[in-house]
Amino acid sequence: MTDSDPDGKDNRCLTDLRVTDPRHDKMRIEDTKGGFVQDGSNWILNHSDFHRLCNTDEARLLWIKGDPGKGKTMLLIGIIDELERQIKQSHKESSPDDIVLSYFFCQGTSSDLNNATAVLRGLVYLLGDKYPPLLSHLHKKYDNAGSKLFKDVNAFFALSEVLEDMLRDASFSRAYILIDALDECGTDLQRLLKFIVHSTSESPRVKWIVSSRNISEIERGLILSGHQVRLSLELNREAVSAAVDIYINHTVSQLSLQKGYNLKIENAVREHLRKHSDDTFLWVSLVCGNLRKINRWNTLAKLKEFPPGLEPLYDRMINQICSSENVELYKQVLATTTTVYQPVTLAELASITELPEEVSEDLEFLEEIIGECGSFLAIRDGTIYFVHQSAKDYLSGRAAATIFPSGATDVHRTIFSRSQEAMSMTLRRNIYGLHHPGVVISKIETPDPDPLVAIRYSCVHWIGHFCDIYSCSKDEIDVNDSETVGSFFRSFTLRWLEALGLIKQMGDGVLSITRLENLLRVSFRLTF
Repeated sequence: MTDSDPDGKDNRCLTDLRVTDPRHDKMRIEDTKGGFVQDGSNWILNHSDFHRLCNTDEARLLWIKGDPGKGKTMLLIGIIDELERQIKQSHKESSPDDIVLSYFFCQGTSSDLNNATAVLRGLVYLLGDKYPPLLSHLHKKYDNAGSKLFKDVNAFFALSEVLEDMLRDASFSRAYILIDALDECGTDLQRLLKFIVHSTSESPRVKWIVSSRNISEIERGLILSGHQVRLSLELNREAVSAAVDIYINHTVSQLSLQKGYNLKIENAVREHLRKHSDDTFLWVSLVCGNLRKINRWNTLAKLKEFPPGLEPLYDRMINQICSSENVELYKQVLATTTTVYQPVTLAELASITELPEEVSEDLEFLEEIIGECGSFLAIRDGTIYFVHQSAKDYLSGRAAATIFPSGATDVHRTIFSRSQEAMSMTLRRNIYGLHHPGVVISKIETPDPDPLVAIRYSCVHWIGHFCDIYSCSKDEIDVNDSETVGSFFRSFTLRWLEALGLIKQMGDGVLSITRLENLLRVSFRLTF
């Protein structure tokens, strides 16, 4: 609470609105991708299309498109850094050109980051947090509806009106709105595209920069804008190639220092990467990640085993996993991380996967196992992420028969049953030991250690995995399964709801129950 927010209204509003902080997502992405190399993205800042967007009224939407791993996300990060530099400079000079900036990174591997409503929540949150006067437009709706404004079936439409009002505000001269990876927005993408196109017709003050793969659905959606500029990375191959060379030099220099390469090995690695990268940042990053695990004396021999192209490289990674003596363990971890609805922590993964006892009880062992999973996964602050959306796409597509030999249904069943077991063993009345159970949720301090730390994912998503058992198989619900669910509700409903309240996920719990009700109605032909 600040002097400008004496009653805490702004803080409460932002807390309810927040599904993620895009600034933290930016930091995580840079870390997961091995760090940001500024020189590798400078070319976009000097490109004529970028200058057209910034300096003319006609251009209001820049769409950066390219194949997986070509560096689209890092280009947007470079643009964000440059715009933030300009904003800081204008403030130092007391410039009348007041610029506002907001951005969002879509991520198909997380249910919190892969839908149009989440995109709007992130954009509005960042605008409101960075520029508090703009929160007045949000309060017009929030003060009447409260947190339900962000979670009900009309959330997208309410938030689109809020964002439109913010972008019409007369207190700034220019706004930049950036959205990365539109192709990873799996829910309501068309609504989001229509909103973007409509916004471009409203005012030349608002500039949109978006990125995606070469997806026809996105092209058809954005082509309706009469103010669009398309920048294809494939048509700017020379610039991309030079940027990849900069990235290779930077990454190999770091690798050489870490591994103690002599000049011969360092030059051989650099040459191999240049020859086979096909101007793909991700390929370079993955090969260097694998080289970090190889003994220095064996580097030159192993270099030849890294094939050009992302899919062939993924094939090599999965073949290595399959030839390991711990193959079943690695496949279990990959199957679970591919199936979950959002990134999970090490503790959560241990509770929802059938792992050997010595592994599930020692998270350092589990971290080592993830490190052996062929560089498909990365860990940041104890949470497991895919190194790239294409890695998850590969595992759920081309490698599905290997990772899911019995089908995805079995993995959903394991997560469901392990979740119920973990919750049954953990949940108890007044689990946080509150002296005043009626206290406002925002006033509750999480105990250390947190007894819910390993079952947070389970509390929110166990019903979803139960429903997916049957949506995948199309079978009617087994009587034993329905009894298992019924038994849990009879014994733990109040404790489960208390846990959902403590982790601020009550809304998701209600949605889950609604989905379960619909499944039961169809399966048993019930009428409620």
